[in-house]
This record gives sequence, C-alpha cells and structure tokens, in this order.
Amino acid sequence: MLIIDSKDCENIDKALKKYKKKFEKAKILLQLRERQSFTKPSVRRRTEVLKAVYRQQLANGEIEK
Repeated sequence: MLIIDSKDCENIDKALKKYKKKFEKAKILLQLRERQSFTKPSVRRRTEVLKAVYRQQLANGEIEK
C-alpha cells in the first residue's frame, strides 16, 4: 500500500503528483501485467536471450533502426 504524507496546506494536485511518482517507482502496474498470464521459465529465458542478442547487434552496428 502506498502512503503519501501531505501537509494540510499542500495542494491536492501536488499530493496526486507525489502519489503517481511513488506508484511508478513501486512498479505495481508492471507486476500486475506480469501476473495476468503465466509464462514458462524457459520461454522467459528465451525472450531475454533474444532481446540481449538484438541489443548487442544494435550496439555493433549490424542492425540499423
């Protein structure tokens, strides 16, 4: 649970902005998306390897954006 400490004189917009930043830093939305469907560990590992290969090819200049 996210708790935002706000002063009595603080504007509600500022408190909302603080809440949104804390929400992003906590990565709650990413966790919810991951939990929507189960991916096998072998599939997860395979996608990580493919992403790493792609990033390496971009760094080497083999692939152009």
